[in-house]
Amino acid sequence: MTVSKKDMPNLLDKLIAEYQVIAPVKKDDYTVFAPIASGADAELGAGNTKLPAKEIFFPQSETLFSYRVDQEGAKLDAPLDDQKRALFGVRPCDARSVKLLDNVFDNDKFTDPYYMTRRENTVMVGIGCNSPSGTCFCTSVNSGPFDTTGLDLLLVDTGDAYVVEIVTEKGGALAQKLGLPVASDPDKAAADKVKQAAAVACRVNTDGLKDKLDVNFHAAIWDKIHEKCLGCGVCTYLCPTCHCFDIVDDAVDCNGCRVRNWDSCAFPLFTLHGSGHNPRTSNKERYRNRIMHKFKYFVDNSNEIACVGCGRCINNCPVNMDIRVVLEDIRGSEARLDSR
Repeated sequence: MTVSKKDMPNLLDKLIAEYQVIAPVKKDDYTVFAPIASGADAELGAGNTKLPAKEIFFPQSETLFSYRVDQEGAKLDAPLDDQKRALFGVRPCDARSVKLLDNVFDNDKFTDPYYMTRRENTVMVGIGCNSPSGTCFCTSVNSGPFDTTGLDLLLVDTGDAYVVEIVTEKGGALAQKLGLPVASDPDKAAADKVKQAAAVACRVNTDGLKDKLDVNFHAAIWDKIHEKCLGCGVCTYLCPTCHCFDIVDDAVDCNGCRVRNWDSCAFPLFTLHGSGHNPRTSNKERYRNRIMHKFKYFVDNSNEIACVGCGRCINNCPVNMDIRVVLEDIRGSEARLDSR
């Protein structure tokens, strides 16, 4: 199936008639995901958005339920967001991150109805990366510029057109509904050529990293590796897989409501107990937790690395910390068994 680039705004307008279409749009000197009212508003060739796609399913702030008390008693309202959405133009790294988040919000212990209702009512259409950024390292973390994980359809940019690859039944139904023509053999060959040209070399070696982290919790390397970090939390808020949150009760903006907000393990208050004790007393412990969570704990729990190599943390760190360098330093450190 193929779509010419000049026809893409019309195709998006068809989608808008049935779905809330969320696509990259221009904001200042970068792009963000936002609902579009016209297909012409979408910025499909600008690479990764500033913020990841996770906020579509896991909003930065959301009301879980509201309540009010009157003479008749307490009344609770907990609506779920079941709007039909099409997330269009998402990059493979972001799509993979959503699949990783499924392990957190839908597992054998519990299911988060707020997250899963949005997931089940959203179709994801991705665009492969012909020219990955110099800070991308998706191939180092079990992904790639044309990874289809988490996607329903994948578009491959062949110059004047997109070749459409069907990934799931949901994607196939959408393609049929839009009346997309079948891709010719030359179109498929052109798409394969683009994929081969975009293959990126592994920019960080993660082989053996988990083994090092298994035994290096008290290693001396943590005394140095965190020193540059400001603890600002930018990397966690811009990370597609970070999912720390806090829950608060609000009686100011509503009669009463419970709100879930993004939080960050980089912040001192994140682990502060009611007793006043804090098990992560310094930036060293907090930065160690971030690395251990992504490359050890998540692997232990879900058999996946909680990083998709999007490079946002590298691009936006105010002190130019590079997670690729950190991981290489850890791999090169001398392993020591925890004697405690």
